[in-house]
Amino acid sequence: MLGVIVNSISICIGGLIGLIFKNLIKESYKETVMNGIGLCVILIGITSAIKTKSMLPIIISIVIGSLIGEMLNIEEKLNNLGDWIGEKFSKEGGSFSKGFVTTTLIFCVGAMSIVGSLESGLKGSHDTLYAKSILDGVTSIVFGSTLGIGVAFSSISVLIYQGLIVLSASMVKDFFTPQMINEVSALGGLLIIAIGINILNIKKIKIGNMIPSLIIILMYYALV
Repeated sequence: MLGVIVNSISICIGGLIGLIFKNLIKESYKETVMNGIGLCVILIGITSAIKTKSMLPIIISIVIGSLIGEMLNIEEKLNNLGDWIGEKFSKEGGSFSKGFVTTTLIFCVGAMSIVGSLESGLKGSHDTLYAKSILDGVTSIVFGSTLGIGVAFSSISVLIYQGLIVLSASMVKDFFTPQMINEVSALGGLLIIAIGINILNIKKIKIGNMIPSLIIILMYYALV
């Protein structure tokens, strides 16, 4: 769990630093940096997604998972959760929600988050999560300066999400095969690409409603 804790702390500190010094960063700089981060997020997603060895399970998982997500309306529930927390800690609930939901998805749904947590639980190795902590810390500074306090609170989501993966992996070590880890990471990469598209305002994609696809692909390989 050490890697998860370090990752969460780096996001929280980065978000607070960005919030404190946001007035020292010009809006034009923020916009340019955000666009740059959006492109980098897409690149990270592509490098993970292209590692897939079988497209069919990913397509099936995305279709079924998205349908389930739409029925459960996960995206709206995430936004409502962000707004509710925002009402408690901020006068700008909408802004809080955007920062909380956006960075929660960015920091949680991805190859490094999944693989790093699995390595931590299966092997006791935290190297990947340490590397992710550096990237997330720097990214959260920029996000914190543009999206507000919600970025710092996304560290709680990271702690819970990655912590659950670590604990689950440690309890069922024999269940996760290299192929399963690779395909889940590839699917996570696909969702990361969608996050980059949202950051660049190219098209609004309900990524939250696609999250169940990660569970579907695990079920698929469990049955296989």
